[in-house]
Amino acid sequence: MTEKTPPDSPAADRKSEAEIQAERRSKRLAEQLRTNLQRRKAQVRARREGRADEAEGLPSAGGPGAADDSGDTD
Repeated sequence: MTEKTPPDSPAADRKSEAEIQAERRSKRLAEQLRTNLQRRKAQVRARREGRADEAEGLPSAGGPGAADDSGDTD
């Protein structure tokens, strides 16, 4: 059987650099997920109330200025 480090030993308090980076990444991704969810919920609420969509980012495909992708050049 493998021996585990007792919880009161100094080695138990140390984390490897990979574990620290994984924790930071996990926290960062969780924050991004929360932000994205809040933004999407706000968009849904705005659509239900008939207000303009105040989303940041790329415009919708069918909006004004959308390229004509028909491909016919006859």
